[in-house]
Amino acid sequence: MDFKEQLRSQVDIVQTIGEYVKLKRTGASGRYVGLCPFHQEKTPSFSVNQDRQFFKCFGCGKGGDIFNFLMEIEAVTFFEALKMLAERNGIPLPRRSDHADAESKLRAALLEMHRIAAEMFQSALRSPQGAEARAYLEKRGVSQEMIETFGLGYAEPKGQALVRRLAQEPFSPEELEASRLIARRDDGSHYDFFRGRLMFPIHNESGKVIAFGGRALRDQDNPKYLNSPETPVYRKSSVLYNVHRAREAMRRSNRAILVEGYMDVIGVFAAGIKEVVAPCGTSFTPAQCRILHRLTDGHTVVVNFDPDNAGANAAEKAVQLLLDESLHVRVLALDGELDPDEFIKQRGAAAYVKSLEAAPTYFHWLADRARAKFDMRTSDGRVDAFKFLLPSVQKIGDKLERAAIANDLAGYLGVEQGMVLDQFKKAAAERRAPTPAAADPGPGIPALERMLIQALISSEAARIQTLPHLADEVIGNFAAREIFLALRNAHQSDPKATFSAIEARLSSSARDLLHHIASADESIDDVQAQEQARACLRRIESDFRKRRIDDLRARGKTAEREGRMEEALGIIAEIERLRRELGRAGT
Repeated sequence: MDFKEQLRSQVDIVQTIGEYVKLKRTGASGRYVGLCPFHQEKTPSFSVNQDRQFFKCFGCGKGGDIFNFLMEIEAVTFFEALKMLAERNGIPLPRRSDHADAESKLRAALLEMHRIAAEMFQSALRSPQGAEARAYLEKRGVSQEMIETFGLGYAEPKGQALVRRLAQEPFSPEELEASRLIARRDDGSHYDFFRGRLMFPIHNESGKVIAFGGRALRDQDNPKYLNSPETPVYRKSSVLYNVHRAREAMRRSNRAILVEGYMDVIGVFAAGIKEVVAPCGTSFTPAQCRILHRLTDGHTVVVNFDPDNAGANAAEKAVQLLLDESLHVRVLALDGELDPDEFIKQRGAAAYVKSLEAAPTYFHWLADRARAKFDMRTSDGRVDAFKFLLPSVQKIGDKLERAAIANDLAGYLGVEQGMVLDQFKKAAAERRAPTPAAADPGPGIPALERMLIQALISSEAARIQTLPHLADEVIGNFAAREIFLALRNAHQSDPKATFSAIEARLSSSARDLLHHIASADESIDDVQAQEQARACLRRIESDFRKRRIDDLRARGKTAEREGRMEEALGIIAEIERLRRELGRAGT
């Protein structure tokens, strides 16, 4: 058994995927369902089969084993997924660096450089050179515990410290430049990208440092925040600050707090609210929204952005993205025009928690935004304000709740009830416009073939009894011939062949089809599988003989017309033999 198979056999796919997706067991079989992390959906179509160790989404079609899942969700290569899974489960990797391809080796080098940089920045913050940064943190009320929890550091101002440190390691010039931790001057020399700044390490969901945010300590230093450029391990639109610390709290509470900046995250976290995250130097994105959907199981996100105009505009855009993802949204606008960190420092953690628990749904916050945008003294302005709110109202799934909120908002804005009804009718007519039918996630094959495949993958005894009777000419007529050939070949190599050994022989399309069949709700035991296989085989053999008879009849008529009587008589004899076999089979 190679290391990949050994690792797959030792790791529970449900436990691993459960770290990313909230799964619920369904039925007596080892099948779990949840909201797909790879596309937007309101009802679960994502299935994990514990017995056969694979996942399948019937909505977007993605599927595979635990390695495919990690490669997709973490955006890593196969070797990185292998290494990640082994490390998480305390299983030592074979000492063979040639397993890694060039991309994996580069990404491993980048992660190591970021780890070294984080340690170096933390050490510099503790040194005499970090006095200014420590004074800033003390002024902002950041405790030593939070400094250590978040791994805060300091980039020395001279601009060569990290260059010299990384030069001590066996990194190639191409790897050093790809890290974007250092930059090249026109004369070819290198310097540190971050200089004289308070450093915030940014982690991926696995807790690896992949980037940094650097805050200026002097007013004359611009920009105020300097963030890492994108690299092969860092895509800022797909990362949330603090997500690796927050995700367990999100799962437990089914809630996320979305704030605007690094210091806000630290302040809220220090107040005891662990499920807090922020974008990483960019506007809130759909990819970040999907992360929150996945980790909160599609429940509540509280948006608590800064109170200034830029923060309100950013909050409005974030609310729309969250609603598109079918999340429950609340908006927390703090008293005193304070951002979260300032509010907690001035009013205390208990006051923040109280405000958080009382955060209203987004409707009235948006309504206040609408009142500020439009001239509410005119009927046209009031109607425009309601139209501004209508798309958000239409995203409410429950019809009665939608109507009640629409009427409530109309009253709040001073809009007549008749106009509300007219707007709903217009929107409903637009929604009734024909839309393209969704593609069948599992290409159709005859039910008989599906039932036989289900039996064969469920029982070794069924394979022993059935596969020898499936001749090449029989399999050649199957729509799912590739799966049957893989079943037969895997069985010939090893009668105890695992599900993964079978799917490893398939093309991606045939593998998707096998997953679709294996994910069916029906669960059969060994005895049922044997009986089902025998019944399918009898029907298949009967159908084959009937097709053979039809072919022979056509050939016999041609032979008669052309005067080849001896050949025609032989065909008639063969037809009679096949009919007798059909009679003995009872068909």
